[in-house]
Parts: sequence; structure tokens; C-alpha cells
Amino acid sequence: MKAMVLTAPDTPFQLLDYPDPVAGEGQAVAKVLACGAGLTIQHMRAGRMKVDYPRIIGHEITGEIVETGTDVSDLKVGDAVTAYYYLTCGDCTWCRADRETLCDNLAGNVGRDVDGGYAEYIKLPANSFIKLPESLEYRKYPAEIGVVTDAIATPVKLVRKARISERDTVAVIGAGGGLGIQMISVAAWAGARVIAADILSEKFEACRDAGAGTTIDVSSVGLAEALLDATGGMGADVIIDFVANDETLEEAAKALGKGGRLAILGGGGQSNVFPVSGNWIKSGEREILGSRYATRSEVREALEIVARGELWPTVTETCPLEDAEKLHQRVENGLVTGRAAVLMNA
Repeated sequence: MKAMVLTAPDTPFQLLDYPDPVAGEGQAVAKVLACGAGLTIQHMRAGRMKVDYPRIIGHEITGEIVETGTDVSDLKVGDAVTAYYYLTCGDCTWCRADRETLCDNLAGNVGRDVDGGYAEYIKLPANSFIKLPESLEYRKYPAEIGVVTDAIATPVKLVRKARISERDTVAVIGAGGGLGIQMISVAAWAGARVIAADILSEKFEACRDAGAGTTIDVSSVGLAEALLDATGGMGADVIIDFVANDETLEEAAKALGKGGRLAILGGGGQSNVFPVSGNWIKSGEREILGSRYATRSEVREALEIVARGELWPTVTETCPLEDAEKLHQRVENGLVTGRAAVLMNA
């Protein structure tokens, strides 16, 4: 099979011939139709996240099962599938509580600790595959369906976790990025008023199309000041930070209203520190929330929401496998609005 392989940190992909994978006990092999090119795997591409090299990265796949190993009963050849990013144990307290992102025995990630979806075929533990709803036209829209596992599932989780409703004003920091655009659409789907903040004003049209009522160009104005101005001095009810560096976190805290929830994602694997007063949290009954990816049930919920036609992922750029390096240069430079994806046999 053809595969795009990383052989060292911050070096270009190499298009290599790899042996076709063979399913072992408890495993399955899928033919990959498309794989999302999100920021998480760009961090791997750029060397900001540790990877054992050589590695085939990528996890937001649309695929079809072509082989199952022994002791696999939940999958059959021909099943349309995507992949769950975390390699979880399924047996610890967190897994049994349907909170797999906190698995005590996490074995790693698809496309980071085991080979992923930038290849014609992918082999994973059978329970790492999630079957697609029958009504999804995955062959017609392989790129869009593949990115649902993150681009829609993660915002759906945040809507639940931050209790976003029609009563709320939600600010999205990093709104023009791969998750930001989708967070706008999911927050609007939940009925909230949405404010989009980004440093690239050329992305604001897409933010407004996704459901943002207000846009803030933080390359020319202070974030906290602008958010307070946009909310009549009351502050936002929910702020979702997909950048999560010291500056954005501190500015977000200043602009969080009473009863507000600050949800932290992003950060590129870095450790960030920002000053927060315990009295500020207590007196305003504010909440600071951490969020990592989504559970299997949240991924399934997102797929069902898309299957019902209530939401649709925004994929603005695709390329064939051999052009993945060019695409990732655009992702690295923040030039992609919404999501991008690699198509096999494009």
C-alpha cells in the first residue's frame, strides 16, 4: 500500500510503499477513503507532540472494513467505519463511566502510537472502529464524514459540558480554525448567540456563515476589552479557547461574566499558566473547564446529528495523499478555514 510516513520530527512526509496490513486476533483492517488533516496531527508533523518514528499519522478516517481477525464479532467486511482516536482499555472506572478520555490505562492514540490513516489501509483493534449510520453518504462525502469524529464530536461535547443553551452568549477564540468554525455552528445549533474572535479577519465571512453574530479581530484590538464591549460590559457566559496560550487565557478570564464557564482546549501540547483569583471564581460562581476530545458515545451522537441533517462539517480544502505535505504547510500557517482532509485515490 501507499502511505505518507513521518520519519523524524519537523521533516517532510515521505510517500512510501508499505506492506498491506493483516488483521490479527481482535483486530480489523479498513480501506481508507479519506483522513482529516487536523491541527492535532499537524502538531505531530511539526514535532510538537512526541511520536515514535517512523509513523503513519492521521485518525479522522472514513473507511470500509476489508478484513477482520479472530474473536471479532461486531464488525464484518463491508461495514462503513471511522476510528476512535484514543486507545482505551474499556475496563477502568473511567471507561465504564463512559468517560474514556480519562482512561487510567490509555495505550496511546491512533496515528501517534500506532499507524494511522494517511495510508490506503489501516489496522486497529476492532473496538477502535466505530460504525457509521447507514444513512450517511460516506462514499459521496468521505472527507466531511471523516472529520465528524473531531470537528463535530468535540463541539457537541463542549455544548453538553459547558451547558450551552439559548440563554448564553458564547465567545470562540481561534474561531477561524478547524475546530473553531465547527464550534460556532454547534453553539448556534444549540441556540446561543456566538462571538467569533480570530487574528485573521479574512476568516470572518466563514465565521458569520457558520452562525457568528459578532466578529472580533484580535490582531487590532484587545480581546477582553472587545468581548466586554460586545456584551454590554456583562462578559460572556461561555468562552471556548482553542488557542489556550497565556495571553488568550488571561484575556478570556477578564471577559468571563458571572456564572460564566471558560472551556480550555488547544495549547499545542504546551503547559500554560495564567493568574486566576480564587475569590474571582467563588464570587461570580465561575467555572474553568478542561476538555479532551470526545467519548465514543459523543462521537456516535455527532454522527447521528449529521446523519439527521442538523449539522454539517465545514471542509474547505482537500488533496490527494501525495500532496499531504503541501496541505500541512497551509495548516501550519493558519491558512485553512475550517477543516482540511486527504483523499485516497483522489
